[in-house]
Amino acid sequence: MPDKRLQLIAGLGNPGEAYRQTRHNAGFMVIEKLAVTHSIEIDKHKFKTVFGRGRVEDVEALLVKPQAYMNTSGPPVRRLADFFRISARDMLVIHDDIDLAFGRIKIKKKGGHGGHNGLRSLMEAFGSGEFARLRVGIGRSEERHSVTDHVLSEYSASETGLLDRIISNACDAVVTLLTLGITEAMNRFNDKRFSAVR
Repeated sequence: MPDKRLQLIAGLGNPGEAYRQTRHNAGFMVIEKLAVTHSIEIDKHKFKTVFGRGRVEDVEALLVKPQAYMNTSGPPVRRLADFFRISARDMLVIHDDIDLAFGRIKIKKKGGHGGHNGLRSLMEAFGSGEFARLRVGIGRSEERHSVTDHVLSEYSASETGLLDRIISNACDAVVTLLTLGITEAMNRFNDKRFSAVR
C-alpha cells in the first residue's frame, strides 16, 4: 500500500448488540466510522462476514466485519479474501490491544498475535502473519480484572467521552496508510507522544 489493487480492511470484534460497545470491538468501531465518512454501505453478506465495497479517498477497498466470534474470525476473512483474490499483503487488520495505552494507536507491517485471539485465528487461516495491523489501545484494567472481563467490558464514562476522537484518529491512520503508504503512516501515528487523550 498504497496500490491500485483492491485492499481488504478488516476490523475485528464480536457480533451482536451485547458486544457492540465493548473494548474488544474497537476494530468494528473503526470500520463503521470509515464507512460513514467515505459513504460505503456495509450491507453485503458472504462467508460469515458483513462488508461493503467502495473508495477510501482514491483507493478501492473492502470494509469487512467478520461475523464469527473473535477467536474464529480468521476463516471468514480468509474465504472472503480468496473470493476477491486479495493476498495478505493487501490486507489491513484493525484490532484492540491491551498492551497499548488507552488513546494510543500503532501500526505494524506484520508480526505475531501477542495473545490476541482474533489475530491468532487470522494467522492460522492465512498461514502467516504477513499482513499489516492497526492496533487500537484499550490499556489494562486498573481494577485488576481478568483480561477476558476487561476486553468484554464497556468503556467507562470518561473513556466514552474520548472514544470518538480516538476512533477518528484511527480512521486518519487508515487513510494515510492507504494513500501515502505504511511507512508514512507509521511515522505519523506510532510516536509514543501521540495520544488522543492528551
